[in-house]
Amino acid sequence: MGPQVVSSSTCTAQKALTAGLFSRRPFSRRSAVQCAAAAGQWGVRLAGSGSSVPATFLTNQDLEKLVETNDEWIRTRTGIKKRHILAEGESMAAHCAKASLAALEMAGVSPEEVDLVLVATSTPDDLFGSACATQALIGAKNAAAFDLTAACSGFVMALVTAAQYIRAGTYRNIVVVGADALSRYVDWRDRGTCILFGDGCGAVVLTAKEGECSLRGMQMNSDGNGQKHLHCAFSGAGGKPLGEGASSQGSFSNLFMNGQEVFKFAVKAVPTVIEGALQDAGMQKEQIDWLVLHQANMRILNSAAERLGVPQERVVSNLSEYGNTSAASIPLALDEAVRRGDIKAGDVLGMAGFGAGLSWAGAIVRWG
Repeated sequence: MGPQVVSSSTCTAQKALTAGLFSRRPFSRRSAVQCAAAAGQWGVRLAGSGSSVPATFLTNQDLEKLVETNDEWIRTRTGIKKRHILAEGESMAAHCAKASLAALEMAGVSPEEVDLVLVATSTPDDLFGSACATQALIGAKNAAAFDLTAACSGFVMALVTAAQYIRAGTYRNIVVVGADALSRYVDWRDRGTCILFGDGCGAVVLTAKEGECSLRGMQMNSDGNGQKHLHCAFSGAGGKPLGEGASSQGSFSNLFMNGQEVFKFAVKAVPTVIEGALQDAGMQKEQIDWLVLHQANMRILNSAAERLGVPQERVVSNLSEYGNTSAASIPLALDEAVRRGDIKAGDVLGMAGFGAGLSWAGAIVRWG
């Protein structure tokens, strides 16, 4: 079905669009939404970023005391030197709120103006999600809130999802958060996984704009046949109502990863999904100013950059400081690069997330 036609009696297009979506005055959301959808002209602007990580961290030397490993072995195979870890009693939602408020401040948007809070996470504080807790903590009293679970691809998929609400004219200000605390589900005596993962959070504010959309192109993929290579499965009792564990606590197993298979998947998926997003954008790889990729392994980052022809100095990386923070890694790296002044308004970014599912997603965006 094609787009609904809205008559001039419903709204005077330019007046209602301007007054409705961009003024600070109260407005009729329904009429503004109808006008925007009919005109089909709303774009997305990436207006602000923020991040937050726990103060507690573990270095490679700390891990030497826990498992049979050493700093050189970890660094040469992964590029990781340390990882930040949630402390006892510390919540992921608190970090989501801190990152979101920093992003809102950069964007010049007040919490009351936020229409939607979207949190990409696989490790919420509550099984029912962390988005509503984040919404409450930042004071976004007029916003809806929900979680999206797509593991390490989560932030890119959430960014693309949020953009559709703005493009459709439904919302004008959205906070997109990527947050994970995989330290809760890591076996800290398994050197194959404990060296890799850390906790953290990053956020981006998307706002409505007239004209060209800053989300230039995207591609998203999934292959459930690869789930066996990377998962964190339910490990509680089955048939609980009638079994001996009728009152037992529900639980999940520690994270399992077949590192070799995941590595082979990633080195192929990352450049491929960036190329797909470029094709969707009608752009060439030479137009990318920065690669902002999921921070999983330095060898994966280097391989993707080489295939795409992007110089190493144009690959944003904070892997050595934080390790793999799952859905948080892209917005966390992005925020640090923006605040350092590396990424500037108008720069074209190639983003790609990949991980459990298996899932992988890419986006070509223009910052600012």
